[in-house]
Amino acid sequence: MTPFATIRARAAKRKGGEAVLATLLPEIRPQAALADIPDSRFLAEMARRVFSAGFVWRVIDAKWPGFEEAFLGFEPKPLLFQPDEFWHDLSRDSRIVRNPQKIKSVRENAAFVADIAAEHGSFGQFLSRWPVDDQIGLTTLMGKRGSRLGGKTGQYFLRFVGFDGFVTSGDMVAALRDAGLDVAADPTSKGDLAKVQGAVNAYAAETGLPRVHISRILAMSVGENYEPERLLAAMGEE
Repeated sequence: MTPFATIRARAAKRKGGEAVLATLLPEIRPQAALADIPDSRFLAEMARRVFSAGFVWRVIDAKWPGFEEAFLGFEPKPLLFQPDEFWHDLSRDSRIVRNPQKIKSVRENAAFVADIAAEHGSFGQFLSRWPVDDQIGLTTLMGKRGSRLGGKTGQYFLRFVGFDGFVTSGDMVAALRDAGLDVAADPTSKGDLAKVQGAVNAYAAETGLPRVHISRILAMSVGENYEPERLLAAMGEE
C-alpha cells in the first residue's frame, strides 16, 4: 500500500496546502462523549440519513423542523406507543417526505434504539463502547437489527453522530484502489469491506490520525477537485 504521507501530500496539494486541508477535516470528539447523546438524537439521525438516501439532502434539511414535529421529537418510547393510524396518517403529512417505506423504518428503528438502550443503558453508551477498529461489525449489526441502515446509510449515520469511522464514497475507495488495495469500485461484499477496514486501520496505526480524517483525506486525494468552500458547505458528503 502507498504510504499515507504520500496520499496526504497529494490531497494537500490539490486543496491549496496543508493549512487549507486541515480546515476541511471535521472536529473529533472523544468517543466517550457519545454516551451523553439522548436516544432521540440517534433515532433522529437514523431517520435523517434514511430519508436523505437517494434524495436531495438539502430538501430533507429544509423540511427537518417538520420531521421533528411529525415524529414527536423522535423519542423512541412515545413513538412505540402510537397506534397504526398514527403511522398511516404520516403518509399524508405534508410536513415530511411522504415515503411509506421510509416512514415505516422510523417505527422499526425506534424499536431498535429502545432495544439497544435496554441492553446497554442507552444507545449512546452502546456506541461509545464499540471498538472503532471494527466499524464493519457495527454496520453489520445495524443492518440486521435496524431498518434501512445497511451500506452507506449506516456509514453516514455513524459519521454524523460523531463515531470515528469511514465512508466508502466513490473517491475514498478510488484512492484506496490507487494505493494498491484489491477491492471492487463499490465494495459491498464482506471480504471487500474487511479489506477496507484493514487498510483504514493500518493507516490509523501508521499515522495516529482518527479514521474519519483518514477517510476524508483519501477522498480529497483523487477525483473531482471541489473548491474548499463547497466541501465545507457539505461536510460529511465525500
